[in-house]
Amino acid sequence: MSDPCEQFKSQYKKAKETLDVLLIQKAEINLKLKSDYSNPHLQKELRTVNMDIRITENEMEHAEYRIQECEIKNKTLI
Repeated sequence: MSDPCEQFKSQYKKAKETLDVLLIQKAEINLKLKSDYSNPHLQKELRTVNMDIRITENEMEHAEYRIQECEIKNKTLI
């Protein structure tokens, strides 16, 4: 029998992978900003990446909640 919570686990895994990529991008932008802090393009990129990080963290939190909810629901059915 397949795992009824697999969809939420997959969403969490994808969000985690996305977060890892975003954190690398943020580190690269911060490194560039050390030498050119007043660059408006880099500042905008940093704001965008920070916002994407927050969104992705919220997605992970929501997926965790749905996984827990699903697991509890399925334990009561057993």
